[in-house]
Amino acid sequence: MEKFHTVSSIATPLDRSNVDTDQMVPKQFLKLVQRTGFGKFLFHDWRFEQDGSPKKDFALNDPKYSNSHILISGENFGCGSSREHAAWALKDYGFDVVIAPSFADIFYNNCFKNGILPISVSRDVLNDLLKTSLQMTVDLSNQTIRYGDRTILFEIEENRKRTLLEGLDDIALTLQQEDKILAYEKSH
Repeated sequence: MEKFHTVSSIATPLDRSNVDTDQMVPKQFLKLVQRTGFGKFLFHDWRFEQDGSPKKDFALNDPKYSNSHILISGENFGCGSSREHAAWALKDYGFDVVIAPSFADIFYNNCFKNGILPISVSRDVLNDLLKTSLQMTVDLSNQTIRYGDRTILFEIEENRKRTLLEGLDDIALTLQQEDKILAYEKSH
């Protein structure tokens, strides 16, 4: 997993509550077994008409958000099924940060396993973020979001922060203990 760095980007607004993983990646696109290739399916039914043409009123189809690495959404982001493909699709599309007032637990954990930083903010902060130009910088080391002339702090568990900064997924964390694992196996 790549190390998480400071992200400066325009943020894509998706001001909807209860965005579920089934909408992030509809079931018909769950045929891939690798983590890549899902970005083109992200929010497929919201992004595209039945003939495959892009819907003009969906934020991801707006050219000004085409290089966005930050997604801003409403409460309970990532609810629904536990499919990890949702996090894979967000990452593959290019999102490194998701900002929302709350997240579904499994989705929240899947974000960290895939190098995405989920940031919980109050609804008031979310409304303020949505009113700005949406150009912002997310600094994980200092746990800040800077936009306009404002800087807000966000909370993150210390261990999750460390694993993102060091680019460690669960396997890499386990391999840090490889010598102890081998010593234990030899003794038993």
